[in-house]
Amino acid sequence: MIRYKTKDEIEIMRESCLLVGKAHAAAAAFIKPGITTQQVNDLVEEFILDNKATPSFKNYHGFPAATCISMNEAVVHGFPGSHVLKDGDIISLDIGVYKNGFHGDSAYTYAIGEISEEVKQLLRVTKASLYLGIEKARAGNRIGDIANAIQEYTEKKHGYGVVRELVGHGLGRDLHEDPQVPNYGKRGSGAKLKEGMVLAIEPMINMGVKEVVHLSDGWTILTKDRKPSAHFEHDVHITKGDPDILSSFEEIETAEKANPNLTWSYS
Repeated sequence: MIRYKTKDEIEIMRESCLLVGKAHAAAAAFIKPGITTQQVNDLVEEFILDNKATPSFKNYHGFPAATCISMNEAVVHGFPGSHVLKDGDIISLDIGVYKNGFHGDSAYTYAIGEISEEVKQLLRVTKASLYLGIEKARAGNRIGDIANAIQEYTEKKHGYGVVRELVGHGLGRDLHEDPQVPNYGKRGSGAKLKEGMVLAIEPMINMGVKEVVHLSDGWTILTKDRKPSAHFEHDVHITKGDPDILSSFEEIETAEKANPNLTWSYS
């Protein structure tokens, strides 16, 4: 069942969604070679708690951490630990916060130090595909219009693998609500978009094949060919006019550009 939000609920949600971006920005300023993924997670969790919110992901269906941290060939759902970041890594952070009864949920992929032009292109295309999908997130369109825009750009134009098993979703009082938002599909298919819907749109794009494998930890999902994967996510409120992006990358990008340990010129 799709849950439609009132204008007042949207403004409460906007606070949660913007707080996710601020948590990302704190991480973006902190990430560097030599620190562990656990240290990144702990910083994010402390930031969320200091802002009178709680991490949406921690203990969600047993997930052990506040932040999903997925490295290089990990697509999503990696969890933090003793892994030490190094030059040339890419790291996707998926962060959720719960505040005042509503969730915010956003993902961003960071490049540490020098990365190849091939990987820069993957990040560039994946990020651009998010906005192409968002452009279709308008009342009167359908879920398939969002999905097709992402697939056409990433898979058809650039030859990347679009993950099938993992999708975006509705967002609100629950972290995952209807409808599902795939990153592949036919124009004009799926649920009709109506004013008051909030969607977490999140292309997960592989440099190589679309197939993935699940690790024995029960959470981490890797690309089958072990080539890199990228992940970007925004929360979008459907209106009768232009899409209303509730989350923000602005503070993330500012922190990214100011951190000499991160490569940002791909964006």
